[in-house]
Amino acid sequence: MRLQESIIEAVGQVYNYLAENGEVTTKKLQKDLGMREDSMNLSFGWLSREDKIQIEKKGAYTKVSLI
Repeated sequence: MRLQESIIEAVGQVYNYLAENGEVTTKKLQKDLGMREDSMNLSFGWLSREDKIQIEKKGAYTKVSLI
């Protein structure tokens, strides 16, 4: 699988997870999806560029949610 295809697949997984579960910490998202940190971060970049997610630092945690 090409890298771009892997990123697109990861974007779909992150988006669908957030649609079903709402706001979540980045650590929980990564654990629940079993996703590598670099794939998750690339997904965040893609979804942020498309204005689909919001990422916030809340205390010691970083939380992500759909817009």
